[in-house]
Amino acid sequence: MRVTVLPDVQPRPRRVAVGEFDGVHLGHRKVIEGSDTVLTFEPHPLRVVRPEAAPRLLTSFEVKCELISELGVEELVVIPFDERFAAQGPREFIDEVLVGRLGATRVSVGENFRFGHRAAGDPGALAADPRFETRVVPLVELEGEIVSSSHIRALVQAGEVALAARMLGAPFQLRGEVVPGERRGRTLGFPTANLVPDEALVIPGHGVYVARANDMCAAVSVGVRPTFGTGRAVLVEAYLVDRELDLYGQTLRVEFLERLRGERRFESAQALVEQMRTDVARTRELCGC
Repeated sequence: MRVTVLPDVQPRPRRVAVGEFDGVHLGHRKVIEGSDTVLTFEPHPLRVVRPEAAPRLLTSFEVKCELISELGVEELVVIPFDERFAAQGPREFIDEVLVGRLGATRVSVGENFRFGHRAAGDPGALAADPRFETRVVPLVELEGEIVSSSHIRALVQAGEVALAARMLGAPFQLRGEVVPGERRGRTLGFPTANLVPDEALVIPGHGVYVARANDMCAAVSVGVRPTFGTGRAVLVEAYLVDRELDLYGQTLRVEFLERLRGERRFESAQALVEQMRTDVARTRELCGC
């Protein structure tokens, strides 16, 4: 898949899906279906228009690109979203971007898509233009709930990673460089690979999870380690079941499958170790390792 910024795009006939596509969830996949080109925005428009309301995101730009590429899209066109672009009206967006730059023959959007200054444009404005076909995709429901990025963010933050995965169409994932920790896990018999989460991204609620880390079975703790009262910021600690690898400086991809329990304080290190043994046994069972 080619990744192109809008100023570098050469006009050609395109079937274009338009949206922010944070998470590339089941609803987004329906919008993208049948499109050869995806048009998206970077950074998230709210970071420019209303920074105080900008959400933590489900995916970094890099991960979003990978997920879209896996859908068979030929080209991802990125609009560098700034104040100047935010001031552009709906008609300018249609004339200059969709028709002028992209040569769109079909435009696919979700039914709640809004565009242009003050979000004045809607799917009806696209459908009224005869120069391209407009495909408006209804909101997708799963288990009686609307699939949306905001809803999935709330699920992840609440630790409901299994339901979030069903709505995403894939497990929720975090990536980061493995950094040195206090090596406390090693002294307890459970050495961990530690990640400091990106503050721009959503992280699962504090607790212990079954996960896959670089496709290896892992028991993962998200939290601040209350038993030891370290007072440090949130840390993601992945114990790779039955493996001991030197991963410092490498990128670790953690895919969250199931929540085992919430974070809690233990009376002693031994009590924590006993619970960790239980967590690892349950992880082996659920992860199939």
